Amino acid sequence: MDDLDKYIEKRKNQSPKFAQNYDNGYEQFKIGALLKQARLDAGLTQAQVADKLKTGKSAISRIENHAEDIRLSTLVNYAQALGKSLKLEVA
Repeated sequence: MDDLDKYIEKRKNQSPKFAQNYDNGYEQFKIGALLKQARLDAGLTQAQVADKLKTGKSAISRIENHAEDIRLSTLVNYAQALGKSLKLEVA
């Protein structure tokens, strides 16, 4: 564990609110990173995905970089534009 990880753990132990905000922010970041990686794996640019979704390149950038308020329907459409589908599992 490096110094940053130690600091984050210390802060999370000191503040439940910090822990919740950190964890929520990380999950949102991870969603955007996964979407971007799926697009790259499909060999598509943001502009190409935007064309398929009939939107602007800036909207795709927002989805990939700020996924905090992404709707399920947007995720479904994004996946379809990549030739994929979403598989939702309930734990």
